[in-house]
Amino acid sequence: MPKLAIPLTDTKIRNAKPKEKTYTLADGGGMYLEIAPTGSKIWRMSYKQTSGKTNRLSFGAYPLVSLLEAREKRSAARKQIIDGIDPSESKKAEKVAKIQALSNSFEEVAWEWFNIKIKTLSETHQNRTRSYLENDLIPYLGKKNIANIKAKELLDCLRKIESRKNNRGQRVTETANRVRSLMSGLWRFAIQTSRAERDIARDLLDALEKHVSKNFAHIVDPKILGKLMRDIDSYDGSLATKAALKLLPLVFTRPGELRHARWSDVNFETKEWRFLVTKTGIDHIVPLSDQAIQILESMRPLNGAGEYIFSTKSGRQPISDGTLNKALKLLGYQNDVIQPHGFRHTAATALAELGWGEDKIERQLSHVVPGVKGKYQKAKYLEDRRMMMIAWANYIDSLKEGAVVPPIRQVRTAG
Repeated sequence: MPKLAIPLTDTKIRNAKPKEKTYTLADGGGMYLEIAPTGSKIWRMSYKQTSGKTNRLSFGAYPLVSLLEAREKRSAARKQIIDGIDPSESKKAEKVAKIQALSNSFEEVAWEWFNIKIKTLSETHQNRTRSYLENDLIPYLGKKNIANIKAKELLDCLRKIESRKNNRGQRVTETANRVRSLMSGLWRFAIQTSRAERDIARDLLDALEKHVSKNFAHIVDPKILGKLMRDIDSYDGSLATKAALKLLPLVFTRPGELRHARWSDVNFETKEWRFLVTKTGIDHIVPLSDQAIQILESMRPLNGAGEYIFSTKSGRQPISDGTLNKALKLLGYQNDVIQPHGFRHTAATALAELGWGEDKIERQLSHVVPGVKGKYQKAKYLEDRRMMMIAWANYIDSLKEGAVVPPIRQVRTAG
């Protein structure tokens, strides 16, 4: 009859000293404490596989795994053996499943998608998307397997965003809808990489309150526009910010495009600024008036050796998002009067009223014109747009100088 092991005690374990060779202290049921010459104490269990071969398990190190916890692990292993399950193989399978679950977690897939799909886009888009992931999604969905996430769970996250209010007390429905659209892209990426079966974000297409698009605040009164241009001339802040404020009304690009303007994109001989519009993915040409060229030339002494034209760090980094809006507020123009993006609306409204054709204006705004017509317009209207931009710069100058003109909506003279 085999000799029964006397169960161990914590006192006996603590008092066990290392020897020249590894030795063991049995606790019964195949479990023992293995004590190495280095002093480490490891819980192990020997058992016979169905094939008759002896195998062993490791339960961890003492005292990290207590005597009681080791016995619980032994009981669980013995139950598996009785059920015909090899605990060692079961442990390996569990480890593989955990690794697979981790690689398929929302957080893991989201950052992979971000690095592949989002990092090719503008800095503003990257920062905004990163913020949505870190603040609104990963804290709630991060550890879940993306294939197992229900549409209701994603909707709960979107509802939290939808319920927030901006600094004007308005609900951020646009943000909630934007995040839903981004998540549709993420789930499509998960489908393409065999981590999900369907796009649950698409199921939520009509679940959120629809955002009613409103134009950015903009100026239509020529007198106010002229006063604004004079006020910009008196701005006593950063030279880069002042130059950007002076140029933006003349070129009326998106503020982010102006902030990221590079010296390498400007051809001073042909008087053109060419860049890729990240929002639409099209190449855009901005004909530059003499006034615009003069503003750009004024920036050369400041950071002409750098990459970015409008920078406070010698061209190494563009002025930050919000800089232009803050400068306008310092001049006394709040968001309900004019926003940096609003110069696009101001120019579009004024140019249309001044008689310039819609096609030329739309092309200069870099709006996407579908099909063959869009490709045709790119070349056809360049010279016309050059004339339009020169006329627009002269018009702005006349307003700045205090010219008496009727309101924009009353001007019908062709340019």
